[in-house]
Amino acid sequence: MDKELFIKEVKKLGIDIDDSKLEKLDKYYKMLIETNRHTNLTRITEESDVYLKHFYDSLTIVKVIDFKENLDIIDIGTGAGFPGIILKIMFPNLKITLLDSLNKRIEFLNSVIKNLDLKDIIAVHDRIENYNKEFDIVVSRAVAKTNILLELSCQLVKTNGYFIFLKGNIKEELEEAESTIKTLNLKLEQKEEFMLPIENSNRAIIKIKKLSEIDKKYPRNFAKIKEKPL
Repeated sequence: MDKELFIKEVKKLGIDIDDSKLEKLDKYYKMLIETNRHTNLTRITEESDVYLKHFYDSLTIVKVIDFKENLDIIDIGTGAGFPGIILKIMFPNLKITLLDSLNKRIEFLNSVIKNLDLKDIIAVHDRIENYNKEFDIVVSRAVAKTNILLELSCQLVKTNGYFIFLKGNIKEELEEAESTIKTLNLKLEQKEEFMLPIENSNRAIIKIKKLSEIDKKYPRNFAKIKEKPL
């Protein structure tokens, strides 16, 4: 996906894009590639692939949520900053926390935040199940199975807030997550399935609502969650 096509497809998503945002995306790409030479951030390095599979893919989340509101969002298992950094560039009004358990990634994210002069965004070194704060929305992209993610992050979402996960093929994962959704008193509110432009690979976004406070016994120890999901 060259930049011209990227701009065209982003506008189709209803997102405003200007020279300032494009400049920040370009800087971000260059920092990603430079850091990736010594720190494992991504297997995808060709510029056209990064713009399609990381930048554009991250922005497809607008299919299920309106980011024009001033939302407080946490990106769990953010890795190199997808989708969190991309959302912050495109929607400066958002307040974003980037959470990852690998400190080298956090160091990279802090350098991106500084160099791109991004405001109201922080990078936090911690495990998902250990972090203790509530947000309007938890987002995640290609981190773990839905049933695992829901329990790990169940205390991070405010009541009536949302978990929004960007996935590939989702059918089997949703079936596995049915009992988790029921146990934690959640509700699958929306599911969007579509094809990524150019390569036509399957994509899915699920939006799950937190209906009430969740018993503080959750999340369990990660080993227990992995051994016996809810």
